[in-house]
Amino acid sequence: MTCEDDTADLLRRAGHKMTPQRLLIVRALRHAGGHVSASQILDEVREEYPFVDISTVYRTLDVLRRMRLATATDMGGGDAVFEWAPEEPHHHLICSSCGDVVELSHTYFAGVEQAIAADFKFTPDMHHFAVFGLCSYCRDEEHADAHPA
Repeated sequence: MTCEDDTADLLRRAGHKMTPQRLLIVRALRHAGGHVSASQILDEVREEYPFVDISTVYRTLDVLRRMRLATATDMGGGDAVFEWAPEEPHHHLICSSCGDVVELSHTYFAGVEQAIAADFKFTPDMHHFAVFGLCSYCRDEEHADAHPA
């Protein structure tokens, strides 16, 4: 059984139809190898199925996200990007100046997750998110600009 067959079975058991378009969207996301936009998924799916539209892509991505099979993150580019949910949660540090992205282990946020749950009786969804700031290079550049020699 392929990974797509497993996903199709999971979606069917959750009460979702498995159309050819939806299967192509799942395949495109699973094999993207990282973050992709809905329009990138649409472009890939249209190579095989030219009549799919962007609303079908977004609806399918929403279903996958709600089932925790995919993640959606604002990486600072204006549109959400999607990724097949990794086995281990991970996060991103994104430089607001140069756009550099560094992947960050979930272990950095385990204490925050527990503190929020304890202090607010709230279960946070900390599976995948981005933290914006300045990388060391841009921070040093801004400091140098603010304090010329």
